[in-house]
Amino acid sequence: MFNTQIKPFLFTLNCNLGFHFTINPYEKNIILFKMKLYSILFLLFFSQFSYGQVKSKNILIAYYSKTASTQTLAEEVAKGAQSIPGVQVVLKKIDQTTTKDLLNADAIIVGSPVYNANIAPEVVQFMSTWPFEGNPLKDKIGAAFVTAGGMSAGEELAQVNLLHSMLIFGMIVVGGDDWTSAFGASAITNESIFKTGQLDKIFLQKGFNLGKRVATMTQKMR
Repeated sequence: MFNTQIKPFLFTLNCNLGFHFTINPYEKNIILFKMKLYSILFLLFFSQFSYGQVKSKNILIAYYSKTASTQTLAEEVAKGAQSIPGVQVVLKKIDQTTTKDLLNADAIIVGSPVYNANIAPEVVQFMSTWPFEGNPLKDKIGAAFVTAGGMSAGEELAQVNLLHSMLIFGMIVVGGDDWTSAFGASAITNESIFKTGQLDKIFLQKGFNLGKRVATMTQKMR
């Protein structure tokens, strides 16, 4: 227990353990100032932490994959998005993706294999079920990635198809991080040196960069 006595010129503390010391008014003011300063710094830190938590952005990556190539690229896109702090990533196949997933997302990235220079029919059906009335997807960021059998076999047409559909929903679409992936990420799986059964690292990097760019842009859309 401490008994505090305030005297005209001294701030005196008496301790039951036998200690007795005095603090002059100048030292007392310094102590009180430091206590207030520490309290302000703590509140600032807590408010910044809370702000970061509340403002966390959600990115949905939905894909269709028949031979696992598109799934592999989707996983790389997810890694790129997760490399940006303050972002939550949901990675799902299209048949597992719900309307709630779409509505909760700040950005939606869709992946598809290329069939006859177009996206897979399953992806067309998936996007036809997106909520439309009232523009609930308006101003969300959208992006695309595809896998194709050969070079110049329709991958850019498929990417643009996906982006066109997103524009119908009022979304803001973005491409990759440079001119070599202007419409999003893509991979070749069945031609020349790329016919290995695994995605080449150059395509994996494109997927990573796309996810990272979408996450970065989503963070800026506050």
